[in-house]
Amino acid sequence: MNRLTFLIIILVVSYHILLPQDHYDVVVDWQGTGDYKTISEAVDALSMYPYQRTVIFIKKGVYEEKIRIEKNYITLKGESRDSTIIRYNLPREAWNKNKDYLGPGVVNIEGDDCILDNLTIENSQPVIGPHAFAVYGLNPNRVIIINCNVLSKGGDTVSLWNYKEGMYYHANCFFEGAVDFVCPRGWCFIRDSKFYEVKKTAAIWHAGNYSPDQKFVLQNCSFDGVKGFDLGRHHYEAQFYLLDCTFSENMSDKPIYKVYDKNPDRNNPYYGGERKYFFNCQKDGQTYNWYKNNLDQAPGNPKPEDIAAAWTFQNQWEPELKSPIKITSYVINDHSIILEFDEIVTVRDIPIFENSEGKQFKIKVMRFNDINRLSFTSETPITKSDLIGEMKLIQGDIIASMAYIQIRSIGKKFNIILN
Repeated sequence: MNRLTFLIIILVVSYHILLPQDHYDVVVDWQGTGDYKTISEAVDALSMYPYQRTVIFIKKGVYEEKIRIEKNYITLKGESRDSTIIRYNLPREAWNKNKDYLGPGVVNIEGDDCILDNLTIENSQPVIGPHAFAVYGLNPNRVIIINCNVLSKGGDTVSLWNYKEGMYYHANCFFEGAVDFVCPRGWCFIRDSKFYEVKKTAAIWHAGNYSPDQKFVLQNCSFDGVKGFDLGRHHYEAQFYLLDCTFSENMSDKPIYKVYDKNPDRNNPYYGGERKYFFNCQKDGQTYNWYKNNLDQAPGNPKPEDIAAAWTFQNQWEPELKSPIKITSYVINDHSIILEFDEIVTVRDIPIFENSEGKQFKIKVMRFNDINRLSFTSETPITKSDLIGEMKLIQGDIIASMAYIQIRSIGKKFNIILN
C-alpha cells in the first residue's frame, strides 16, 4: 500500500473528534476577511499573559509561516483538516546554522495547555531523512493535537521534549516522517491515529528517564510505511504500551530496541530494563512473536480496560474528561459573592446567572488572571437563602482553562453547594 492510498483511506474512515464550540476569539484568513492575515500576527497580538483560553480560528488556505506559541491556553482551530495548512520548509540543520527566536519547527510550542485541532502542519523540506520538525517544544505541558495531519519527510516530525513533566495527548491524527518521527519525552498518550514511515528506520521513540512512571501509550493505532521500516527505538530509559494496534506487512521483524553506541562511555543508564508491553496487536502478512500479549508483565499488572489517558498521566491530567466544572465554595460580602471553582477558569462574554426567584448575579471584575475564583454582584444584598436550589446561566459562559478535548463548561444550570 503506498502512502497516498494509505492517507486516502484514513481520511475516508476516520471520525472527527469535535471540540463542541462555536466560540472564536480571533479569526485568521489569508485573504483578509478575518482579524489577521497570518497566524503569527494573531498570536503576537495577544496580551503578554493571556490568562484566559483564546481560540484562534484559521480559515482554509495555505499559511507559509513559522509559529511560536509561548503563551498558555491557546487553541489553533482550523476550518478544514485538509485545507487549513500551516507549511514551512525548514531542515533542522539549516536552523542550527541560522538560529532565530521562533524555533526550529513549523509550530513551536512553549506554553502550557495548547490545543491544535483540525489542521495540517507540514515541514515541507523535500529530502527524506534529515531532522525536520513539524511540531516542536522543549517546555510545554498538557499539549493536545487532535484531528490533524502532521507531516514531514524528515525525522522528529512531532518533538515535544519537556522531559521532566511534559504530558501530551493526540487522537485521530495522521503522522508522517522518517526516523523517530513521533518522539515524546515524558508522558504521551495517542489513540485512533495513523503512522506512516517514509524511510527504512524506526517510526516511534520515547525518553522517560526522569521518572520511572513516564510512558508512551498507543491505543488503536495503525502503522505503515516503506518496506522494512522498524516500529520503534529509544536512546534513554523508555516505556512503551501498544494496545489494539495494527501493523502493515511492510513492518520489519525487529522489536522496539535500545540504541547502543560503540563507545560504552556514551551509553545512557538503563536501570528500568526492557519495558515494551503489547495487547491484542495484529499484523498483516507474516506475524512476529515479539508483539505477543505481555501486558500482565507491566508494573502494577494493569488490565486492558485500565489503560486510558488519565491512567497514562497518573491522574494528573484527564484530557478526555467531559463533566462540568464545579463550584467548590463561596464567600458572601453584602452585595457581592466570590465563587471558587474546582480548577482555573476562563470567562466568555459577561456571565450572568439567576436563582429560582429571578435574582440576578453579574460578574463583577473583567480583569482576570489564571485563578479559580470569580466575583459576582447583585442589586440587593446577597443572603445564603438566595443560593438555595438550581441556578440558571442566562448570559455568557464559564469554562475550564486547562486543555481538554471537549469544552468543560459550568453548564446552563448548576448548583452552589451550601456550607
